[in-house]
This record gives sequence, structure tokens and C-alpha cells, in this order.
Amino acid sequence: MPLRHKLSDPLCSVTSMALSPRQQQAFVRSVELVRDKVASFDRYPFNIPAVRHLSALELHPGVTFLVGENGSGKSTLIEAIAVAMGFNAEGGSQNFRFGTRASHSDLHQALRIVRGLKRPKRGFFLRAESLFNVATEIERLGPQVSAGYGDRSLHEQSHGESFLAIVNNRFHADGFYVLDEPEAALSPQRQLALLVAIHGLVQARCQFVIATHSPLLLAYPGAQLYLLGAEGLTQTTYEETEHYSLTRDFLMDPKRYLARLLAD
Repeated sequence: MPLRHKLSDPLCSVTSMALSPRQQQAFVRSVELVRDKVASFDRYPFNIPAVRHLSALELHPGVTFLVGENGSGKSTLIEAIAVAMGFNAEGGSQNFRFGTRASHSDLHQALRIVRGLKRPKRGFFLRAESLFNVATEIERLGPQVSAGYGDRSLHEQSHGESFLAIVNNRFHADGFYVLDEPEAALSPQRQLALLVAIHGLVQARCQFVIATHSPLLLAYPGAQLYLLGAEGLTQTTYEETEHYSLTRDFLMDPKRYLARLLAD
């Protein structure tokens, strides 16, 4: 079984590794928690194990996934990374400055972004739960902006259609993209469509950081997976995730699985 490594281990610190040519192409090499900037690890969000034990989170130059149970801190951490990169907390590009309700934590203030040799030409923070707010802001900005998101208003499309419209129209080469639980907006078929889009963009020198529960998305080949749990963040593999094993066990024999589950 592949070893899991805690992020406090030297193996997981970007400063202790010789960077490959591909890693040198990463726009963001790692995200570090500046612990001296944390007033107390007894308050939210610093009391979440994934944050409390964080030292340096090395990012894959292509795709990095954050996985874990509800409440493990995936969205909190991914949001903080996005805000530390200059994105609006509710989503959008770095030019978006709207806000409907300030609910993000101050974790971003304690993060240090370790950048690569090159800067991304563009980027976007896309989260399923606040997509409506992003679509409303795009509409408010008028035709000159909304035309860049396709020939139909995002509000005139389904949740999944509008999500993919943003990806297909605004995600381009040499970009840094942060996605928070995109599967919440997408059917299984549309998740596969997103995988195809991500793959094309990775080939065009894009970098992704994605928080997800989706076993379909997590299967993307070559991605780096981090599990958020009681021990903090640990490197893991697709087959080691509960998302994979539970889905596999269920699909192998749904009737038997449900019989055991419902009998309890």
C-alpha cells in the first residue's frame, strides 16, 4: 500500500525537494501557513486539524485535489488559497470585487503563496454554492463583460450548464484556477465533460486546485491528492480514498449493500 505522508514531514516541503522542470512551470509551488501570524490555534478556522497541522502544502503543477469528510476544512482552505491569490471570496476573476455576505475566514491572512518562476496570465475562483452570485455580478456589469461568458445569460441556463459555460468560455491557457466542489453543480455526465476540459487546459499549461467529493473527478490521472482528516493533511492515492472504495463497494452489489445498510 502506498505510504501516506503528513505535511509536516520534510518530504512534503517544497523547500526540501529538487524541483523537476515540470514543477518549475507551476505558477504556485506551495502554500505555507505562517504560524507566527496565528493568534490562537484554539479558534476557528485554525483549530481545524487540516489547518492546525499545516506547514507547507505542495501543489502539483497540473491538478491538486483536496478530499475529506464534511467539516474537514476543504472549502475553508480552498477559499483561503483563492483569496490569498487575489480572487474574490464568492468567486470570479481577480477583477471581481462584489460581496453579498462576508462569510469567509481570516485564514488567508496567515497564508504565504510560494510562487513559481512564471506568473499566470489569468485565473478564476469557481464555487458551486455561490455561482448564482457570480452570475448576477456578471449580468450587472453589462454586455461587454457578459458576452465573454457565452451567447446566453448564465441565469437562463441550468446550474450545471452555467458552470460549464464559465469553464468553456473563461478558462484559457496559462491560467490558475481554483474550484470548490464543482460536482455540486454537475451531473455525472457533466463531471466527465469537466474532466475533459481540465485535461485540455492542463495541456495548455494551466494549474488547478480543486476541493471535491467526486470519485469521477478524483480519478484524473497524475493528480496530487491530499486527504484532510483528524491528523491534518496527508498525501494519498485515488484507491486509498473512501470516495473510491465506498463507491466501488456500492456499485459492485447495490442490493446487498443497501440491505446491510438499511437493516441497521
